[in-house]
Amino acid sequence: QVQLVESDGGLVQPGGSLTLSCAASGLPFNIYAMGWFRQAPGKEREFVASIRWSGGNAQYVDHVKGRFTISRDNTKNTVWLQMNSLKPEDTAIYYCAASKIFGASSPNSYEYWGQGTQVTVSS
Repeated sequence: QVQLVESDGGLVQPGGSLTLSCAASGLPFNIYAMGWFRQAPGKEREFVASIRWSGGNAQYVDHVKGRFTISRDNTKNTVWLQMNSLKPEDTAIYYCAASKIFGASSPNSYEYWGQGTQVTVSS
């Protein structure tokens, strides 16, 4: 049984930082690209970032570039999303997901999903 389990999100002030983790089990983690998506109320699920199975390449949606960093450790079956300079518009439920396609931005390209974790950016 495949499981992707995100860490708790939380409430962060604008300009603050938060790091999310996603622990994977039940799949050959080191052959899957990993991605982060987010979904704000009333909006479609949005691609945020992805990282190649090897960790050597990463892609980001334009409006998080320079603020968010995706990383992974295949020995721990874990992927992280470090978020800095958070803005109120970053408020959303964040999901990690696994795909055999690196850089895929469509949710349909991802086979497995975590349950999601709420991140709220507000003063």
